[in-house]
Amino acid sequence: MTSDFHPSRSVVIWLWAGIVLILIMVIIGGMTRLTHSGLSMVHWTFHGSLPPMDQATWMSEFERYQQSPEFKEVHSHFTVEEFKSIYWWEFGHRMFGRMIGMVFLIPFGLFLWKKKIPKKMLPKFLIILGLGAFQALLGWFMVKSGLIDVPRVSHYRLAAHLVTAFITCAYILWVTLDYQQFGKQITKSSLSKTPLIVFGAMLILQIIFGGFVAGLRAGWIHNTWPLMDGEIISSAAIAMDPLVMNFLEGRSGVQFVHRTLGFIVMGYALWLWLGSKLGKSEALKMPVKLLAAAVLTQFILGVSTLLLEVPTSLAVVHQVFALVTLLSATWLLHRSYYQLE
Repeated sequence: MTSDFHPSRSVVIWLWAGIVLILIMVIIGGMTRLTHSGLSMVHWTFHGSLPPMDQATWMSEFERYQQSPEFKEVHSHFTVEEFKSIYWWEFGHRMFGRMIGMVFLIPFGLFLWKKKIPKKMLPKFLIILGLGAFQALLGWFMVKSGLIDVPRVSHYRLAAHLVTAFITCAYILWVTLDYQQFGKQITKSSLSKTPLIVFGAMLILQIIFGGFVAGLRAGWIHNTWPLMDGEIISSAAIAMDPLVMNFLEGRSGVQFVHRTLGFIVMGYALWLWLGSKLGKSEALKMPVKLLAAAVLTQFILGVSTLLLEVPTSLAVVHQVFALVTLLSATWLLHRSYYQLE
C-alpha cells in the first residue's frame, strides 16, 4: 500500500514511552504484591490524589485499614509507622497508573488535533485507550475482592489484571510498528503464521498461570526442581475433588501447570529457532533468536525464583521478563505478517 502520510517522530517516541512506562508499572505492581501492600488503601476517591499530609490524617487512614480483613487476620500487630511502609507502595502504584493515563490521553488529543495520526489507524489508537481504561477497572475489581471477607485478592482477578497489562503493552508495540511502517508495509503470504499464533496462545496461558501462582502464593511450596519434593507431580496436586479444581485453585496443582507449561513453551521456542522454517528465514532470523533467548532466560529466572523461595528482587525480574518475552513474540509475529515494500 502507498500513502502520502509520513509518520511523526514525536508519536513514535510517545508510543515507545508508553511501553517503557508499562514495564515500570509492572515492576511497581510486582513490588506492591510481594510486599503485601496491595490492600493497604481501603478508601480511595478518583479526585483525591494527595496522600495523608499530617499525623491526624495518617491515623484516620490507619483506622480505616484496621477495619479491613487484612489487618484483622494478618497485620493486627501493625503500628501506624508499619502501616505507612505498605501504604506508600500501593499509593505509588495507583498514582503511577493515573500518570500513565494522562501520558496517553493528553498527547493523543494533541496528535489527533495536529493530524499526526492517520484516520485508518485511529481505531487502533482508540483500542489502546480502551485497554488502558479496562486495565484500571480490573485493578479496582481485583483490590475489591480482598477488602470484603478474606485478606487476599482473587487469583483469577489478579491474573486478569496482569494479563491485560501485558496484552495492552504488546498491542502498543504492534501499533507502534504499524505506525512506523505506515504506507510501506505489505502483508506476507509465504510463511505460515500458525506456529507463532500457537506459541502466542501458549505464552498467554503461561502468563495467566503465573498470575495464579502469584495470587495463590504457590511459589513458596515445592521449592525443588525438576521434581516436586521428589515427585513428578506432587500428591498434593491431585488431592482436591473435582480433579480439575486442583489445577485452577490448588497451590500445588497450579504450580505443576506453571512448571509444565514452562518446559513446553521453552521447547517450542527452541523449535521455532532451530527446527522450523521461520528460523531459517533471513527476515525473521534475528527476532526468532531474540525470542528463544528471552524464553530461555525467563525459564532460568523462574527456576531460580522457585529454588530460592521467591526472593522479592528476583521474583520482580521474573515477572518483568515475562513481559519482555511477550514483546519479543509480538515483534516476531509482526515481522511474519508484514514486509516493507
